[in-house]
Amino acid sequence: QQPESQPPNSGLQLVYNMLLIRFLYVFSVLGLAASFTPQKSSFVSRPLNGVGNGSSMEMAYKKVFVAGGTRGVGLSVVEKLAANGVEVVALARTEEAAESLNKIDGVSAVIGDAFDQKRVEDVMWGCDAAITTLGGSTDDRRVDYEGNNNVIESAGILGVTRVILVTSIGCGSSKEAAPPSVFEVLKDVLAAKDKAENILIKYYTNVNWTIVRPGGLVSEPMTGKAILTEDNTAIGSIHREDVAELVVKALNSPQTERKILSALDPSITSSVAVEGKTFESFAL
Repeated sequence: QQPESQPPNSGLQLVYNMLLIRFLYVFSVLGLAASFTPQKSSFVSRPLNGVGNGSSMEMAYKKVFVAGGTRGVGLSVVEKLAANGVEVVALARTEEAAESLNKIDGVSAVIGDAFDQKRVEDVMWGCDAAITTLGGSTDDRRVDYEGNNNVIESAGILGVTRVILVTSIGCGSSKEAAPPSVFEVLKDVLAAKDKAENILIKYYTNVNWTIVRPGGLVSEPMTGKAILTEDNTAIGSIHREDVAELVVKALNSPQTERKILSALDPSITSSVAVEGKTFESFAL
């Protein structure tokens, strides 16, 4: 039996069918991939009260990197974030500090040195916001600048667009707020923190940063009466836990983006505060 003869354009038809099948396959794969591409999250409505009073608020950021979270203000920030359902990734210098942080539900502490930029970057990977409360010195190196700069640089490399930097009243535009005697004692610390502020403001223009400058820090239970203010002449004291509460609220508030805010507590006595002077509270 003789094979049936092929139509004259059968070869072209075969090529056309193969190209059509390939096109449909590529189109379907790209469409499937797009459906799994993470979309940039936007702020959602959320109550901004009750961070530290037993109730919780819906947080805008779900996975937050914290540097300086092993003690003081930073530790309180870690605790408050975790209490509000945030997955916290904390940088810790020692195994002991990491073990202590890992006992907090929702916290993953990773050993690393803030002076090591690549390590900071590796630990921050996958987070959608970063908070740094770093301060202090080691072997004549100030983490106030170097460590904070490494956090800022890592955020820029990774595309983490929400950064909160905690520094101090006396930095930058608030220099005149600090009494001369206080400024003289802290001038090296303030200069290092000021340098970190300037790096964040001038060179990371795609970052929604917030700078929080606390007044004199006190280790007492929070009062819940502390405020943030844009008044760069503001000076006073504030409890560390109150600073942490304001930092967490600031993280969750788009109104604080690209703002420099001083933090103090008008309800507590301070040796550096100007008697009778009041400051307008920043609305979160």
